[in-house]
Amino acid sequence: MANPKSNLFETTEFQAKVTPGLLIASPVMRDPNFARAVVLICQHDEEGAIGLIINRVGPVMLDDVIDRLELDAPGTVGGPTWWGGPVGQETGFVIWRGTANPAEGWNVGGEVAVSPSAEQLGDLVADGIRFHLCLGYAGWGPGQLDMEIRTGSWVYTDVEASLVFETPLEERYGAALAQLGLTAATLSMKPIDA
Repeated sequence: MANPKSNLFETTEFQAKVTPGLLIASPVMRDPNFARAVVLICQHDEEGAIGLIINRVGPVMLDDVIDRLELDAPGTVGGPTWWGGPVGQETGFVIWRGTANPAEGWNVGGEVAVSPSAEQLGDLVADGIRFHLCLGYAGWGPGQLDMEIRTGSWVYTDVEASLVFETPLEERYGAALAQLGLTAATLSMKPIDA
């Protein structure tokens, strides 16, 4: 396992090291959509990147989504959806502890599975498996995320399932930084090319 405190971005090979992982917005992040955001990166390759913000409450409750989709739930699921990002607000991504079929989603770290499949959502609901639902996502075009990382907008860390599934939403930014031995007050970023 790589030392998360090392500078992963001083090499041209850093792109592969960002997936799977978490991106943490640095203080230089100016986009209000991403200020103090923790983003679960699902895919990052030459075509761009897809991620889900995992520390923002979504616009509706899970039970409302389940009712609207007419899914057969064994009981009340409860809890809010998460706001996954500014792109595709009508798109949902289910996140659960387990493994996703690679044809239908992503395995992010050892225990975090993600899928945009409505069928997967239905299966989790029917089986009574705990899950979270992100509405919307964050998307970057080819090279865009790489440039944002180089200019100091993001810091990377490994995915810890406990952060995704157990840490309260409002504590995730600080907890993600703590994985790197940092706090919001001590995080200072400068562009790599500076």
